[in-house]
Amino acid sequence: MSILGELGQRFRPLLTELVDDPDPLLDLVRPSQDPALGDYQANFAMPLGKRLGRPPRQLAQQLAAALAEDPMCHPPEVAGPGFINLRLRNSWIGQRLAQAAADPRLGIPRVENPRTYVVDYSSPNVAKPMHVGHIRSTVIGDCLCRVLRFLGHRVISDNHIGDWGTQFGMIIYGWRHFLDEEAYRREPVAELARLYRLVRRLIDYHEAKSRRADVTEQLAQQEAALEANRRAAGPQPDKRTAKMLRRMEATLARTRQQLEELDRTITQTETDPALARLLDAHRDVARAVLNETAKLHAGDEENRRLWRQFLPACLEEIESLYRRLGVSFDHTLGESFYHDRLEAIVQELLDRGVARESDGAVCVFLEGYDTPMLIRKRDGAFLYATTDLATLRYRMDTWNPDAILYVVDFRQSLHFQQLFATARRMGLDKVELVHVSFGTVMGEDGRPFRTREGDTVGLEGLLDEAVRRAARVVAGNDDAKPDGPELSPAERARIAEVVGIGALKYADLSQNRTSDYQFSYDKMLAMNGNTGTYMQYAYARVRSIFRKGNVDVEALRRDPAPVRLETPAERALGLELLRFGEALELTLKDYRPNQLTGYLFGLANHYSTFYEQCPVLKAEAPELRRSRLLLCDLTARTIQKGLELLGIDVVEKM
Repeated sequence: MSILGELGQRFRPLLTELVDDPDPLLDLVRPSQDPALGDYQANFAMPLGKRLGRPPRQLAQQLAAALAEDPMCHPPEVAGPGFINLRLRNSWIGQRLAQAAADPRLGIPRVENPRTYVVDYSSPNVAKPMHVGHIRSTVIGDCLCRVLRFLGHRVISDNHIGDWGTQFGMIIYGWRHFLDEEAYRREPVAELARLYRLVRRLIDYHEAKSRRADVTEQLAQQEAALEANRRAAGPQPDKRTAKMLRRMEATLARTRQQLEELDRTITQTETDPALARLLDAHRDVARAVLNETAKLHAGDEENRRLWRQFLPACLEEIESLYRRLGVSFDHTLGESFYHDRLEAIVQELLDRGVARESDGAVCVFLEGYDTPMLIRKRDGAFLYATTDLATLRYRMDTWNPDAILYVVDFRQSLHFQQLFATARRMGLDKVELVHVSFGTVMGEDGRPFRTREGDTVGLEGLLDEAVRRAARVVAGNDDAKPDGPELSPAERARIAEVVGIGALKYADLSQNRTSDYQFSYDKMLAMNGNTGTYMQYAYARVRSIFRKGNVDVEALRRDPAPVRLETPAERALGLELLRFGEALELTLKDYRPNQLTGYLFGLANHYSTFYEQCPVLKAEAPELRRSRLLLCDLTARTIQKGLELLGIDVVEKM
């Protein structure tokens, strides 16, 4: 249990005598923002006093008095209008650290009431190479699975791959018209990816040409409307009008950007000699692709044969990247798995009155939404929403989870709002459905991270470049050692792979997941600051103490005496080590891995202060040396476990 959990256990019976549900009040017990006032602070006396009609300070004094003799804390102090300041006893901290040292789980118990979670993440389209956009879903989902499992929950990870959609219609069309047979024999996945990109660009070009006139007209209308409103508003518009003008300006800017993107697509295609000569002959490419997709779904023998031929190589390409990332799944059930279930889910929705026909299509009309959720088109084709509903029904019938987490980018927010609302109307109201959304990976120019050619950066190339740059960092660090380099070329290569991929993962996980973040190799691999490279270096630095001192770590852990906290640096480090459980609870509270990275960075900083101020191998007495070695060992193990839960390996030397 975390420190917050233990404090909650002490306050709970006291608060239960005053209110029926103490949980909202217990959420107001938090780490102190000012260590001078204490380690923790209980801020519930003010809202409690308002509810009960009693003076908050009087309530705080009553509750504080009940904990005056507690072995965990010194007698609490009441400050201001009713803040209860709590300072943990050094003896209690030292005993808990000794218990953690002897525990393979570092004193973190499993939850008393485990839940069953299905975590849906990564979910690439198998006919296309994985790119930088897949890194966020993959590493966030993997981290959440690891933390949930570590805390004792049952977790079912499901990679809902796109193995059945329009992308295969594009590849089949490309196969029939543009295949390079020799290239396919050499590198089948690379050739399939080329076919996909070529057909995609042809479709994008013709769509851009058809839309340009409408967007141009829309832009002219918006410019005229803005100018008319500016004239009517005069030089000093009131606040309401000024706000309206700003909204119109923002809309106009988006439309201009949209037109610029259409023009860019048209120009880049027409100036590409290889593409330009294909444009006239493939004017109807979009309709033809949909036809190939429909034939595949309808069971066309040739299209099914091609699909079965393409799929294994595509899946192996993806699996090779997952192996490199250290990511695995319990299930990989793609869209094709649910194809035979789609008609049944539509019929279920019709039978329940959740969906109804509208102009020949089948839709779910939801209160509060301008547009319905379409689940079957007039031509009988199904949609992503249909597949997601069939997937949800399968998961409930098969695994009966308490919660399903969808780790998918924020652009799908409306889809998931409608999906969850439909699920409730289907009677699936006992399962917790969560869209764990995330922002975009941006380049240093503030735009989505792409290659110089404008293509989305491939994930394999991203990993390769991270490892190449990490190799330079590792070599520079090794060459700078006072006694000369310690690592062989093979060790350097192995460490570079761990450091490079770890830095890439950490850079993503250390961001608030709902925000866009700017990608930078230099920042990612920095040896200082909140980076994976710094955290791995911090771990290796701690471990070097045991090599230098020839310390038997196992013997140290077998018989740990209570840790002595004689200096502020020792106490601060010891207290931070005991907050590991809190960091894990906060990580799951809103499914934000940056809570864990922030904790690890803080722990490393506390250790750095301890290391500078408290001699370890040259401590004044054997008991103090042993105590400080335990603090070092707990720090290394906590960093290692924390990084493991982030999906990141550690290295013993760096």
